[in-house]
Amino acid sequence: MDRAKKETFVEELKERVGRAPVLYLTDFTGLNVKAMTELRTTLRKSGAEYVVVKNRLAKRVFDESETLPDIADSLVGPTGFVLGYEDAAAAAKVLSEFAKAHDKKPTVKLGVMENKILQPEQVEKIAKLPPREQLLAELAGALEAPMSMLATALEAKLQETAGLLDALKEERAKAG
Repeated sequence: MDRAKKETFVEELKERVGRAPVLYLTDFTGLNVKAMTELRTTLRKSGAEYVVVKNRLAKRVFDESETLPDIADSLVGPTGFVLGYEDAAAAAKVLSEFAKAHDKKPTVKLGVMENKILQPEQVEKIAKLPPREQLLAELAGALEAPMSMLATALEAKLQETAGLLDALKEERAKAG
């Protein structure tokens, strides 16, 4: 690759990394072309992409960025970037499931989320999170329960007040 192409590639990669809220660095040693294609296809379906980058060019991306953390220590050996554009958990889930099916390959070196470095164990925890829709449903259920109890309590007080007013009305009717 000549110098102009490298500069263009670095600029494009910087833009893509800046757009992605989550980035996972992987070591893809041992994966053949067929497996890499399968991984890329699966990641694309989850709103992420897999890019193999020369470490020297990746270091330039991180060196030129003002917001990204320094991950130069992890840029050793074959490195693939998983750029998650939509859902951090979905990309981590795909990586985790793919690694289980392919003899623990690729391995996660580290992750970067909201400009903070994540260790491989943290990425695995993210992969175990339930889907976004399920989390939203659980949140809605947690918010609905107290509101339902409040509505029930208010309804009971209204019925009690109505009963007291009826009793008062009968008492006054008897008294004349």
